Amino acid sequence: MYPKLLHEGAILVADSHCAAWRTSFIDFLGALERGDIHTTQLVLMGDNFDLLFGPVAQTLRENHSSIELLNRLAKKMEIIYLEGNHDFRLDSLFPEINVISRSHQPLILSYKNERIALLHGDMKVPFGYALYTGLIRNRPILFCLNLINELFEGVIINTLSKQMKRKNHCNKIDNFESIAKRHNSASWADKCDLIIEGHYHQNRRYELDRVKYVNLGAFACNERYYVVKSSQDQTILDEVIFHKESR
Repeated sequence: MYPKLLHEGAILVADSHCAAWRTSFIDFLGALERGDIHTTQLVLMGDNFDLLFGPVAQTLRENHSSIELLNRLAKKMEIIYLEGNHDFRLDSLFPEINVISRSHQPLILSYKNERIALLHGDMKVPFGYALYTGLIRNRPILFCLNLINELFEGVIINTLSKQMKRKNHCNKIDNFESIAKRHNSASWADKCDLIIEGHYHQNRRYELDRVKYVNLGAFACNERYYVVKSSQDQTILDEVIFHKESR
């Protein structure tokens, strides 16, 4: 059963792209475990790992400590994990976490008097990209990918890791509002008051024709996360920077 409520004080973290060379997300989870940061509900908005594919063994080995840490945290708080396009097929890894696959997004939750739609992103995309995202989640394809990768000493995952290490996650997208406006035509837009989305790393807010829209900034860029609050019956996201001195 999927969760129905977004908590006051819930923490949202998007696009942390955790990897061997980018470990601030692990530090953040450690702060939650120690109680340095407090919440009853943690919402991971997808792409929280650079490469974490449930059926691909190398990605599990390389993220083993983070997987264990998240599973420990799930015993202390509710965790919702919206799968992204870098982290998917995660159900078996996180038995006590509410894992929401791309096909079940957006997740629409109630908060105070509002309905909040949460999704990783990249939903309104061209056919070619939609086909690609479907294929990379296909279990037989992932089985073959894992087999080849194990037989040839990590050739696929190591190549992908090198590409991800070179990628700039903090680019500004020109005319981003036009991308946000694609949600105006979504069949579920009338069912919610606010859309919160990751994926694009833009940290922008818009009033669309039918709904309010927030694109979250990427934790990978400056270690920002968001705390859910309300003011005058309106949902607000309080932006917080995870400073090094708080670790």
